[in-house]
Amino acid sequence: MTFRLTIGVDPGCGGALAFVADGVAIALHDMPVMPRKAGGMQVNAAELAALLRGTFHAHAGAYIVAVLEAVSAMPGQGVSSMFRFGESYGVVRGVLGTLGIGIVPALPQVWKRRMGLTGADKDVARTVAIERFPALAAQLARKRDVGRADALLMAVWAELTEAVAAA
Repeated sequence: MTFRLTIGVDPGCGGALAFVADGVAIALHDMPVMPRKAGGMQVNAAELAALLRGTFHAHAGAYIVAVLEAVSAMPGQGVSSMFRFGESYGVVRGVLGTLGIGIVPALPQVWKRRMGLTGADKDVARTVAIERFPALAAQLARKRDVGRADALLMAVWAELTEAVAAA
């Protein structure tokens, strides 16, 4: 029986979801996406909801919380790309809310500092995640798996933060 299921979410179309049950990483999934009519990709809300529901049923009775990266506009990003990212964030937030999942916002500067990633190259997150969860090395092997690593480390950050707050 699972007591706590923590879902780390890197909300962009290139992002991912990581599921941690009682401190053990059990699954990594790329963000489900589909083509948008105007070109590019968008988060597939129906597929995301189905993925989450399936995981919840497998861990019935567990306390479930989602850790959603609370990102903001970054210098140098175009208006349309920021709009699409904001749209993805909103879809993910809406699906989690519809399923009744509590959301813990994770500010990048806060969770990255706690996980030792401040000022580090973005790809360092994969190395840290592999060191912490060597069994997932194959799922974190590609450069583009940094979204998976970020989602996983956000889930770990939430569990560590809650453990410290409860002590």
